[in-house]
Order: sequence, then C-alpha cells, then structure tokens
Amino acid sequence: MAEPESKRKIPLVPENLLKKRKAYQAIKATQAKQALLDKRKHRGGKQIKFKRLEAFVRDSHRKRRDDVRLQRMEHRPGLMVLPEGHKLAFAVRIAEIKGVSLQVLHIVQRLRLRKIYSGTFVKLSPASLKMLRIVEPYVAWGYPNLKSIRELILKRGHAKINNKKLALTDNVLIEKHLGNYGIICLEDLIHEIYSAGKHFYEINKFLWPFHLSVARHAARNKMGFRKEIGDPGFRGDGINQLIRHLN
Repeated sequence: MAEPESKRKIPLVPENLLKKRKAYQAIKATQAKQALLDKRKHRGGKQIKFKRLEAFVRDSHRKRRDDVRLQRMEHRPGLMVLPEGHKLAFAVRIAEIKGVSLQVLHIVQRLRLRKIYSGTFVKLSPASLKMLRIVEPYVAWGYPNLKSIRELILKRGHAKINNKKLALTDNVLIEKHLGNYGIICLEDLIHEIYSAGKHFYEINKFLWPFHLSVARHAARNKMGFRKEIGDPGFRGDGINQLIRHLN
C-alpha cells in the first residue's frame, strides 16, 4: 500500500500583516464610494460650459449696437407716432437675444417673448409702440386681421391658470375666469382681442403666449429658413403672411 500523502501545510500570515490588509481594503472601499458620490453630484449639477472668445466679441458688439440704436431713437420722435386706424399689433420673436443690452432683454420679458418663435398680442399705445421699436431688431410685428386672430386662438390658444397651460377647448373655462368682464365664450374673446377693448389687458394676460411651429428643415438649413420668414422689424399687414407660415 502506498503511503498516505502528507498533509499540505498552509503558510501562516503574521497578524500585523492581516490587519494592514484589512485597513487598506477599508480605505479603498471608502475612496471608491466617495468617488461614486462625487461623480453623481457632478452629473446632477450644471455642466461646465466653455465660451469661446468669438462669443464674447459678438455679445459685446451686439450690446454696443443696441446702446447706439437706443440713443439715436431718442432724437427721432417720429418713430413713436401712433398709426391711424390701428389699435392692435402682433409681435413674434424670430431672432436670438444672446448678448443684448439689459433694456432690450427687459422689454422682451415684458412682452412675454422669452422663447424664440413665440408671439403675443400688443395693444398699441405710445408706451407699447416704444417697446416694439426698442426690440425691433429681434421681433417681427404688424397689424393682424380678424382671420389671423381667429386662426391663432382656435389652433394655438391656451389659457394661463395658476401658472398652468390649459387648452381653450371649453367655454365653461372661459366663462369661469372671464365672466366678470362679459366674456363667456371663445367668440367673445376673439372679438375683444380684435377690437382691443377696455378689458384687453386682462384677456391678454389670461392667454398663454402663442408658441408657433417651425419647419423641420429649419434646424438643418437655418439661413434658408431665415430667408423664408424674412427679417425682423415692422411688417404692417405682412404679419398675416408670417402668422400663416408659422401657424
């Protein structure tokens, strides 16, 4: 019979070395956990954005141009003369406002044109006409007719209730919030906007700014789309063509 194999001896590890290994593993686990937390925190916060020098130059030039234009407007009072026979205007923002002067930015916010290709109705007065002239390089505006107003409200009309956007699909909603002003249905609302009546500001505040649609090829061919919609500024009755193009 073969002799039984001798038992294999397991090398002994000193106790101090085992303690060092355990402490090292604990340190590495803590470091890995902290690195994971830092990575999640970095992802959750704002990403670091680098701004090129050309962007600073462009913004500075645009701000300087706005300041010079506004100074010249003060010496041209003829621009602030109200047009005869027109009480209502529709303004659409069709240009970016990065780097503009603070006055222009403030007027854009007052007109509720924070997003590009958004539009609002404006009741013409000396103050509102001055605001439109201030933001004219970035906004197209003109005189809408009844057909354009009706199409805008019926297709893209939304109400702003408790900072929530609700579609105007029920006359009960209109009567509930505008009944005190004698507005009980959608036709009353359209008529009050078109006539720029005494309750125009309350109704315009009730309406959410119109978010107009943009053609799919606009992202691929920005210059071509810009030629289609035209340049910003005063359009007169031509604003109705722009409304039908973007509605």
